Amino acid sequence: MQLFNVEGMTCGHCVKAVTQAIKNQDPAAEVTVDLAAKQVSVQSQLSPEVIAGLIREEGYTVV
Repeated sequence: MQLFNVEGMTCGHCVKAVTQAIKNQDPAAEVTVDLAAKQVSVQSQLSPEVIAGLIREEGYTVV
């Protein structure tokens, strides 16, 4: 399980955008977004660097 602190997520659209970005690269990934905690947890074969890059491509800041 990989945990990312992400700034800029505020709504359901944000959750969907981040989830889809990761699942497009790894359909088997398990993605959980906690808006209140500003965290994204991911169970995936993708490297942390790749996942962080995908989140950034959606316009969010990985802290």
